[in-house]
Amino acid sequence: MSITVVVADDQKMVRAGLRMVIETEPDMTVIGEAGDGAEAVALVRRMRPDVVLMDIAMPRQDGLTATGALLADADPPRIIVLTTFDTDENLHRALRAGASGFLLKVSSPEHLITAIRVVAAGDSLLDPAVTTRVIAAFAGRPGPVPPPELGDLTPRETDVLRLIARGMSNGEIAAALIVGEATVKTHVARVLMKLGLRDRVQAVVYAYESGLVRAGNGSGPERGGVPGL
Repeated sequence: MSITVVVADDQKMVRAGLRMVIETEPDMTVIGEAGDGAEAVALVRRMRPDVVLMDIAMPRQDGLTATGALLADADPPRIIVLTTFDTDENLHRALRAGASGFLLKVSSPEHLITAIRVVAAGDSLLDPAVTTRVIAAFAGRPGPVPPPELGDLTPRETDVLRLIARGMSNGEIAAALIVGEATVKTHVARVLMKLGLRDRVQAVVYAYESGLVRAGNGSGPERGGVPGL
């Protein structure tokens, strides 16, 4: 079945370029475009796409406010935030908005197509540059008091959460822990369930905000953002 996409960006040329890239793929269709956040919310609720590409800086209603509104709906779409991430404030707001994917506007067309497929399949994706910024944002912060729910994790689940925060894929985690990928997938699902997290994106933020992983202590990512649950 075709993956349906709505593109939300205030620049017509950007929307046209994204549509052109997406519609070169035989299994993807752009079913609508929006020029601001309020228009995007109304369009998405009417068209019910699988994936939304959401710019942050838009008039009337910004993309992060629109993302929050859509994710509060029953059976929301998967949302990929497209941005320049010119400020850490935008980065933090985007991460907390709960989107499934984060891509810089300078990302390659191939990366965009991969991201759409990843989030449409129910997984999440962080651009490598975004993961780097997350770690930098938490570097040097005083250590927070660990939240009590961390104690609900088993030692192996805690290890898995640390490795997720390092930007590792399920295959890489399996190799590091010398277990099968199916076992890792089960551990990841349990971590998300116990901590009340939607996906790996939120898990990365949680790991740093809780103090489980600290930037600069050898627990940072060895590679970029990783799709796959």
